[in-house]
Amino acid sequence: MVLMDLLIRRCRRGLPRELGAVARAEGMEPEQLARRIAEGRVVIPKNPARKHQRCAIGEGCTVKVNVNVGTSGSRCDPALEERKAKAALKNGADALMDLSTGGDLVAIRKKILKLDTTVGTVPIYEAVRRAGNAADVDADLLFAVIREHCKQGVDFLTLHCGVNRQALDALRADPRLMGVVSRGGTFHCAMMMQRDEENPLYTEYDYLLEILAEHDVTISLGDGMRPGCLQDAEKLAKSVEYMTLGTLAKRAQEAGVQRMIEGPGHMPLDQVGYNVRMVKEITDHAPLYLLGPLVTDIAPGYDHVVAAIGGAAACLNGADFLCMVSPSEHLALPDVADIIEGTRVAKIAAHVGDTVRKHEGWRMEREVQMAEARHELDWDGQFRLALYGDHARKIHERDGDTETCSMCGDLCAVKMVNELFGTGKKKEREEK
Repeated sequence: MVLMDLLIRRCRRGLPRELGAVARAEGMEPEQLARRIAEGRVVIPKNPARKHQRCAIGEGCTVKVNVNVGTSGSRCDPALEERKAKAALKNGADALMDLSTGGDLVAIRKKILKLDTTVGTVPIYEAVRRAGNAADVDADLLFAVIREHCKQGVDFLTLHCGVNRQALDALRADPRLMGVVSRGGTFHCAMMMQRDEENPLYTEYDYLLEILAEHDVTISLGDGMRPGCLQDAEKLAKSVEYMTLGTLAKRAQEAGVQRMIEGPGHMPLDQVGYNVRMVKEITDHAPLYLLGPLVTDIAPGYDHVVAAIGGAAACLNGADFLCMVSPSEHLALPDVADIIEGTRVAKIAAHVGDTVRKHEGWRMEREVQMAEARHELDWDGQFRLALYGDHARKIHERDGDTETCSMCGDLCAVKMVNELFGTGKKKEREEK
């Protein structure tokens, strides 16, 4: 085994050279970033096997957005998935996950890994495909797939190490309406129940960490027991898994392996903050990676909006990494339009999070400039400052290129106040 000089250990010794650019991008001193990586509060998933832009996730960093792409057994079009991945990056995605389960999985993954971004995978998907069913997946096969993903250059792996017999017992003791909705979590439940064995990722966790350390790959500790509906949010299995993930997070940090935590699924809005803070405390403030949370179950077709509401609340309480939810969530495999819409809405939620994560973040220059541009009725300035100005411009120009928007027209409050107080038209006044 080749011993890798792990990023955590280099940060404990000093200041790795590659942190300079990342720190500048986050508005942070390099020394501060190094300390937070050493403490496990920030991760930079970066497999040395491939070159790509680095992405810092965690305390003090901007909220990042991941976008899932990948084939299924029902729809397998690798070219489409590549277009979706590129569309996600064009619209602001900070990372991609290849969740392919249909077609040539290795070839599809290679295409995604050629892109200049952080990439994650879920190895259990491929292991099940190779075995034919979850019951036939043994430890040797699962660890072999994990090694292959590491060697191919994957930066972070979602691994459901906390789905163990204790979590399964909790699920039985306190049954849930939706049972297990995590695909990876379900696979591991099937392995344990049908093989009458403990989850190998749990029993052989030290060996798993050795593999990850060999390639300096980040582990994303999967939330296999996340609730799949609001009615299951307070059931026992989720909390039991949280406690296990806390222990596993500490062991990863001690081994020098970067780690993130995933969670917490569907839950009422008033439970989001509590759950985020609890996970953070249990895991020594490890970066937290969330799908959603989804805060209502009755908005199919608009679950990207539901996730953005939950995601913004989660970021307010310390979440660091949002997984994009597309309009087709719970309905179908997303198309390119779904990916674009979902990515944009997730980035908006992430930005909202950024306005409250840092001291007076809402006073950031871009927000101030937008207020000024609106005061001046400076439409070009507004479109330039908007997160997705092209879309905003198209809407504004539907009724022609006007001084005000067509909702208020001559009754525009901003225009009237500027006339009353002699404000606005800053450029014109300065020229006079």
